[in-house]
Amino acid sequence: MGLNLRRDRYAGCLVGKALGDALGFLVEGRSPKDCQHFVDRFLLSERVFKFQKGPFSFGQYSDDTQLARELMQSFVLCKGFNASDFGKRVARIFTEELIVGRGRATWNAAKRLASGVPADKAGEPAPAAGNGSAMRAAVVGLFFAEDLPQVATVARVQGEVTHKDRRASAGAIAMAVGSALLLNKDTVDADAFVAEVASHCESTDQDFSASLLKLREWIRLPTSEAVQLIQKEGKDPDYKETWWGISPFVTGSVLWAYYSFLRHPRNYMGTVKEAIAVGGDVDTTAAMAGALSGAFLGLNAIPEDYRNTLNDQGVWTLTDLVTLSERCFDLVHS
Repeated sequence: MGLNLRRDRYAGCLVGKALGDALGFLVEGRSPKDCQHFVDRFLLSERVFKFQKGPFSFGQYSDDTQLARELMQSFVLCKGFNASDFGKRVARIFTEELIVGRGRATWNAAKRLASGVPADKAGEPAPAAGNGSAMRAAVVGLFFAEDLPQVATVARVQGEVTHKDRRASAGAIAMAVGSALLLNKDTVDADAFVAEVASHCESTDQDFSASLLKLREWIRLPTSEAVQLIQKEGKDPDYKETWWGISPFVTGSVLWAYYSFLRHPRNYMGTVKEAIAVGGDVDTTAAMAGALSGAFLGLNAIPEDYRNTLNDQGVWTLTDLVTLSERCFDLVHS
């Protein structure tokens, strides 16, 4: 694979994450009915560009991409993963009120980090198993794509800065290893791909790995059937769900991101539509699915008119995100 194509895929991973995040952010927490209506009536029409959420213009992405961006900046500055530097960045973006949408566990960890707790001690303990560490982890696959055990290790350690639960760690590993594998693939055999990702999660959490393997059957099911299984996966039978659709629980949200990508491996917008249509924590599921799709298809597969709107409160636009991805690429390939 040529370096120019590889460079395009680095940008595709970060920008694909940001756009999935931005589109899902518009209907985050809404019902499956509302989200399906948004997908069917607005998402692929000119009318979608008139949408905004509160004070935020169309194209605003949320904490999913903000924290992935901070992780990439830390990597470039430190020329490798540095937990202390990343922890300081997490603390700063929260304490300076720059974060857009805050997960409870990550916010708790950020407060500890800001008070001086070391990065390896600050993470929210089990049983907090939200998707806050997994949502930013796909970019880890860009750092060490030729060394999958290292990808898994860094994904776990960066995740523990905010989440200590082993399920959260396994979810972060799944996202990082998945993107690393996709950078080097021209085709995707879904069964083999899922099995390889699951093998890297097994030593961290066998139950998460087993759940991931179920996707080999579930990706053959229609959306209406698959979502019923995935939204319950990994939860106690008597668990009382408070979310519509896919909740922020790490197992279901990572599985839904994979389902969405594997149902539409050659179609970025198809992947994002699938992630959003079922409702729930759709900024995160669409961000994770979009990162996988972008890592496989590259930047040019992401519609230009959509990606050109990306911003974080008027800054960190598309150009900045692409430049950051290229700096990461240049460091890795120097």
